[in-house]
Amino acid sequence: MMNYTPTQMFVLPNIILSDPPDAEPLNHFGMMRKRFLKSNYPAHYGKMLVHEELYPHCRIVQQQAQERFDKLMEHFVFTNPPPNKAVDGFAWASHMGMLKDTAEEIVRSELIYNKAV
Repeated sequence: MMNYTPTQMFVLPNIILSDPPDAEPLNHFGMMRKRFLKSNYPAHYGKMLVHEELYPHCRIVQQQAQERFDKLMEHFVFTNPPPNKAVDGFAWASHMGMLKDTAEEIVRSELIYNKAV
């Protein structure tokens, strides 16, 4: 049974999410997915939040995105090796940043900003 709290103009439901305290917190990818759903699909976001499906969904997407990102980075480093870090640290950092940005863009387009909800 749902409990309600009266306010000056409305009666609001007391919604308490039962997210377990030991649950994995959302990382960069999980938070991006949550923001995407909230801004582009607010009704679906609200429904998922009330039915306690939002955070499990974001954690699944987060895990898939992290695995895809790691595989992409491994592939990019293999196919386009960075310069020697000891010889030219700035070139190495620039190169790795470019690879990271490319991998994140692919993950965002494939998994995070995917319309399938």
